[in-house]
Amino acid sequence: MAHNASRPALAGPRRRIELDSAEALRLLGSVSLGRVVFTLHALPTVRPVNHVLDGGDIVIRTHEGTALTSYTQRADGPGVVVAYEADDIDATTHLGWSVVVTGYARPVTDPGELDRYQAILEPWVQQPMDHAIRIRPELVTGILLTVDGRPSED
Repeated sequence: MAHNASRPALAGPRRRIELDSAEALRLLGSVSLGRVVFTLHALPTVRPVNHVLDGGDIVIRTHEGTALTSYTQRADGPGVVVAYEADDIDATTHLGWSVVVTGYARPVTDPGELDRYQAILEPWVQQPMDHAIRIRPELVTGILLTVDGRPSED
């Protein structure tokens, strides 16, 4: 296979570095798009959503008709188990990071908190988003894909 001259050459082999949970959450908070994974009809389901990191929790906005809203509203105890993934990986160099959080999702019910999230978290879709869901991380893992211990320089 011929080498593609339009791709930048990497300065060495890529390395995978495990991130600690604090650094992984910091990186997750640096982007606004992620994917929430939950169970729907006994099968895993993935939805892209925008988020905000607030006090170590991931908060997303939803509306009444979503499966995730009704799933979390029916939850007892600490909430429903979900996974949340966000990343920033360059499609050309394949350098960057990926973070996966596993935790409990619960609806935000406090009117003051809900008002605050409606002010700081603007939905990406043109429809009313009257609900918010808080994901409290229990397990946070992350990886850095690098050539020298640092992500790609943009």
